[in-house]
Amino acid sequence: MTDILRLDGVTKAFGAVTVADGLTYGLRGGEALGVIGPNGAGKTSMFNLVTGTLSADAGSISFDGRDVTKAGAAARCRAGMARSFQVPQPFGGMTVFENAMVAATQGADLSGRDAEALCLDVLDQTGLLDRANQAAGSLRLLDRKRLELTRALCAKPKLLLLDEIAGGLTESECGSLVDLVRRIHANGMSIIWIEHVVHALLAVVERLIVIDFGRKISEGDPKEVMASPKVREIYLGIEADA
Repeated sequence: MTDILRLDGVTKAFGAVTVADGLTYGLRGGEALGVIGPNGAGKTSMFNLVTGTLSADAGSISFDGRDVTKAGAAARCRAGMARSFQVPQPFGGMTVFENAMVAATQGADLSGRDAEALCLDVLDQTGLLDRANQAAGSLRLLDRKRLELTRALCAKPKLLLLDEIAGGLTESECGSLVDLVRRIHANGMSIIWIEHVVHALLAVVERLIVIDFGRKISEGDPKEVMASPKVREIYLGIEADA
């Protein structure tokens, strides 16, 4: 299967600080890819480069058969990219349904009954339909995370980028969210998921990459990657010869 996303030599620096150092990898259509690395490794910066909120200093990014290296964030969203954020950022004074409608109208370019139908379908899928008229700012953390997913899905993406969506949840809440992400992926969604809750990640993804100081240091089968002495030393703080 061809790659829906491809990064080739993507580099970004802020002065002496390099947040992406020659990043190169592909994502096959329908694949779920996990991304791990220590805090400050450049994982979220990579998402910003993929989605166009940061521009690369060097390298290229292609999406769905098109070079999007110079495309802005809005153009990439309309082309089929959608993301969640580490800290949920809903429009707190708007209802859950209104938040979904913003994504459907601005991201998916729908209007009227088409937008409403999509939003209701996605809210049902994410378990928020009974909270459609609730103010988004009053939601508990798990439901705010679900709303992040809802808004992303209402943009009708071909690629879903999840940034530490399991963070801060209880074990039971995390399991509920993993089940939701698994169902979304089972419907054919291409996913890149950055996560520190590794067991949640391993329950969904088929491939794993590890980033440190903006560089890809390992890639492959998730269990094999996690068993690597180099990864254990860099990510888990375990000496390679221990």
